[in-house]
Amino acid sequence: RGKDEKYKVRMPKLWMVREYKDKRKSIDDVERNIFKFKKSSEEKSKKMEKEEKFFRETFMYEKEIRVLATATAECSVPSQRRVDLPVTAGEQLDVIDAVQGHAVICRNSQGRYGYVLVEHLNFR
Repeated sequence: RGKDEKYKVRMPKLWMVREYKDKRKSIDDVERNIFKFKKSSEEKSKKMEKEEKFFRETFMYEKEIRVLATATAECSVPSQRRVDLPVTAGEQLDVIDAVQGHAVICRNSQGRYGYVLVEHLNFR
C-alpha cells in the first residue's frame, strides 16, 4: 500500500432495495408530470389571450379589463348567439362590465367572454 491508500476509508457497496427503486421511479414520473403541467398552462394562457383578442374585436371593448364583481350562476343557460356566454349552474363568473339593459359582460373560468342576463346571476 502507498501513503495515500493507508488513510483511505473503504465504504461497502450498499445494495438498493427493489421497492425503493420503484418508489424513486415514481417520484421521477411525478417530476415529469410537473413539466407537462407547465406546458398545458402555457397553452391555456395562449388560449385565454386568443379569447381576449376575440372579445375586444367582437364587443369593440377598448377599456382595461377589470373584474368589478364575482357572481355565481343560478341556473344553466345555453347560448343563443356567439356573443352570449353559455353558463352552467353554480359556475363562478367574473363580471367585467355592466352594460345598459339587463345584461352584463362576464368571463368564465376558461377565459371566454360574453353577455349574461343579470336575472341568472347571484351576487354575493
